[in-house]
Amino acid sequence: MAIFMHAALPGVTTAQYDELNSALRDLPGDTFAGCLAHVCVIGENGLDIYDLWESQAAMDAFGEAMMPVAERLGWSATPAPPTVAEVYRHWIPDGS
Repeated sequence: MAIFMHAALPGVTTAQYDELNSALRDLPGDTFAGCLAHVCVIGENGLDIYDLWESQAAMDAFGEAMMPVAERLGWSATPAPPTVAEVYRHWIPDGS
């Protein structure tokens, strides 16, 4: 079952986001395995992350790899956990 996730990251800047993504890409293996789509949006108070994962297990594996890196970079815990929902149906248009 696909999983949709939204995480609000108040106070996080695009520079911090880019630094985290760079560090995650340097990890061994495929840190982003199972991520079907990812969007980062600049909001009024920080960043909003929207992900589509192929499964809860894939999302959890990413979180286990990502959290130690985020903590090492000085990211503090978010005030609220991400919102997660099971996806009824999804599709991505070809060629876009």
